[in-house]
Amino acid sequence: MTDTPAPPSDITYAGYLALDDLLAAQHPISSEHDEMLFVVIHQTKELWLKQILHEVTLAQSLVRAGDLVPAYKSLARVSRIQAVMTMSWDILATMTPADYLRFRGVLGSSSGFQSDQFRRFEYMLGLKDERFLRFHEERPDAHAALRAALAAPSLYDDALHQLAAAGLPVPSEVLHRDVSKPWEASEAVEAAWLEVYRDTARWWPFYQLAEKLVDLDDALLTWRHKHVVTVERIIGRRRGTGGTEGVAYLTETLQRRCFPELWSLRTKL
Repeated sequence: MTDTPAPPSDITYAGYLALDDLLAAQHPISSEHDEMLFVVIHQTKELWLKQILHEVTLAQSLVRAGDLVPAYKSLARVSRIQAVMTMSWDILATMTPADYLRFRGVLGSSSGFQSDQFRRFEYMLGLKDERFLRFHEERPDAHAALRAALAAPSLYDDALHQLAAAGLPVPSEVLHRDVSKPWEASEAVEAAWLEVYRDTARWWPFYQLAEKLVDLDDALLTWRHKHVVTVERIIGRRRGTGGTEGVAYLTETLQRRCFPELWSLRTKL
């Protein structure tokens, strides 16, 4: 066991957390009071997304190695972070339409739609869509990370490989599909998960993994729904700053499921 090195005797709270850098990272463009809230909310979300990616990366490595139980902790942590991010919409909703319109013009074409970390999170859960790559070409490192996530197996792909390794009937064409393409719901995959849900004692680690995955999907849908409500409350049905259809686009995302078979099987139990 390696001893943890002793911290420098002069380390401080501010120094350890690089608070001077962190607290100097807010640069509102206008003189409007509420723009600071807008900046802080979105920067905080990006920090939480950084932690989410950190946790999902660990969970994927564990699942890929067949260590399902240790992966539960990271997946549960992600769900808790998602809940905190969802609650933050309530803080943003204290900003009225009049407040927002006073500084909306300074945002230009910037939009949360362009968050590379959020897209990486979606890719890691299996929501692959290469069209989002073009929004990050001006940031080579972000673009490369996003492209790598697009080309890599998702957390769901890793879970399905473990189902197959355990003897459950996951089709070969699913296991050897092009993982950069969007997932297409599979009746055969649903049937494999149904075996897990119909004999939970035998397949307990997979059953618990499945429920952790549903927690992630549930939390993502809840986040999206609250996003829709908050945006409509503040800007109505105007177009978004990034050129999207605003509420109309966000409402469409509510139909997405990262793990569709884990939802559809419930009807057949």
